Amino acid sequence: MSSARRVSLEPALLLHHYPWRDTSRILELLTRSFGRVAVIARGSRKSAAATGGALQPFTTCLVSWSARGEMGYLTGAERSYGAPGGIGEVNTLVGERLMSGFYANELLLKLLQRNDPHPALFDAYATLLQRLHSPAQDAVRALRIFEKRLLEELGWGLNLEHEATSGASLGPGRSYRYGLEGGAEPVDGVAEGTLIFSGESLLSLARERLDDPRSLADARRLLRAALDRVLDGRPLRTREVLLEMRAHAGRPDGG
Repeated sequence: MSSARRVSLEPALLLHHYPWRDTSRILELLTRSFGRVAVIARGSRKSAAATGGALQPFTTCLVSWSARGEMGYLTGAERSYGAPGGIGEVNTLVGERLMSGFYANELLLKLLQRNDPHPALFDAYATLLQRLHSPAQDAVRALRIFEKRLLEELGWGLNLEHEATSGASLGPGRSYRYGLEGGAEPVDGVAEGTLIFSGESLLSLARERLDDPRSLADARRLLRAALDRVLDGRPLRTREVLLEMRAHAGRPDGG
């Protein structure tokens, strides 16, 4: 029989949890060194003492567990202010910033395989949460940058600086048709289609500036199309909720 693997004080962020048996929960975590992992927190539905209250959404903690197979058992959790990407405050996200956090969680759960390490993605997710927690940061811009980095980490990164066929650098003043299979091709004359962008917008996304309304709107269109392709028809519940919230508030869809 193989010996149990024991992990101690690993930086982690809680993505989701759901009941298991009578008193326990299964926790879906994003960890920095091990990727997405699932652990059973025994007795956590009966008493917060099982995790010490440390495992809260959108808050970095240090987690310890023991595992022989794919699923492990939680042995300890504590909130961390000093872990990589550490976010130590209790979650204060509300409204659309809260839904943006849940949207990021849903993307990670749907697109990441368990036990596949992505330390750069952990850092990108932690950076997103830090920006969502800061009122001074543009939440929509932060979400677009996270989506871009997520695609890159999964091997679906977008070619945003060079023409697909010639390899020439994109011109800020030119228009391009973006093909998800290859990249940008220049368009002469009247451009038709949904994935038509200015070179300026594509370069702004490539350099993660997104400092004007047009580049933000164009980034949303392109990233949504790229993510839909990777999701392969799987719906995102949080996207639907965001649309419902905006419709109720009488606001255009911009997330």
